[in-house]
Amino acid sequence: MIVSLLYKVTRKLLSVPSMLLRSEMVKDAELLVLRHENAVLRRQLAGPVRYEPADRFWFAALAGLVDRRRWREVFPVTPGTLLAWHRRLIARKWDRSARRHTGRPPTRTATKSLVLRLANEKPRWGHRRIQGELARLGHRIAHSTIWGITHDAGIDPAPRRDGPTWREFLTAQAQGIIAADFLHLDTVLGTRLYALAFLEHGTRHLHITGVTTHPTQAWTTQQARNLATDLGHRTQSLRFLLRDRDGKYSQAFDTVFQSDDLRVITTAPQAPRMNAHCERVIGTIRRELLDHTLIMGESHARRVLTTYEDHHNRHRPHQARDQLPPETQQHPAAVHNLDTHRVHRTRILGGPINEYRHTA
Repeated sequence: MIVSLLYKVTRKLLSVPSMLLRSEMVKDAELLVLRHENAVLRRQLAGPVRYEPADRFWFAALAGLVDRRRWREVFPVTPGTLLAWHRRLIARKWDRSARRHTGRPPTRTATKSLVLRLANEKPRWGHRRIQGELARLGHRIAHSTIWGITHDAGIDPAPRRDGPTWREFLTAQAQGIIAADFLHLDTVLGTRLYALAFLEHGTRHLHITGVTTHPTQAWTTQQARNLATDLGHRTQSLRFLLRDRDGKYSQAFDTVFQSDDLRVITTAPQAPRMNAHCERVIGTIRRELLDHTLIMGESHARRVLTTYEDHHNRHRPHQARDQLPPETQQHPAAVHNLDTHRVHRTRILGGPINEYRHTA
């Protein structure tokens, strides 16, 4: 388009003096042609003469100032070639094929990503259900396009997709699950102590019910009764108790929870990953506390674990709860001026754990 416009302007500028001084202009035009031809030959003296687009443009523009009968004598190319150059310039001006896009426009990458996100997050949704959800969000897209996007991504239609993963299943059931596991620790003199820990999956609320050197079935059952009393009406939202097959659990232990309409589920033999939440919180207790503290005895261990339980439930952030502690329901207001809100550190248990708060 720019070349065609420049060619047209050049022709107009050269045609103005030709109307006034026709004879003299013809001679000057011939001289310009010859000079330009010499410049071309000098530039390509080592090889055959090749005309670049700028050369063709210049010859075609000057052709209107030279008598057509003298084209063969003046121009280094044949009249047919010169006319072909002119036709090509005019055709390029009106050619829209390079700027015309056939077919429907491609689907935007952001829309494709949204389609794949809905298909992965909701395995039971088909392409028409995804189309309806996108329409509600303001994205108008054909169901056949959605089918093509999911098909290209290797996602099968809804009836043939895989069921929910263990992570999705446990997340959906988290509000109704409480898990139990034993935590062992050694005193400074090498005495092995045992603590019974319960963890609510939904809120990540930690309960350490007791510490003993001899965890019998009677002791374990008593810890279950103590927990049921502490939970109170909160047991109404719980549906499952998850535990391993340790011999320290008895039928009386299960009966305590079954009386509150909880179903006791035991993990497979030697499969700690089936109780992964409890295993992880016990590992956290070891890394953050027990690996840095010398336990003097049973009473010291009970006091240390009780303090950590309070820190875990009131202050420690949890990724599964959007960095909120179990006993906190919403984030505090954002602080933008740190000069007026200084950060104060509180040492827990002498320093292994720190808590930070703003002070006025």
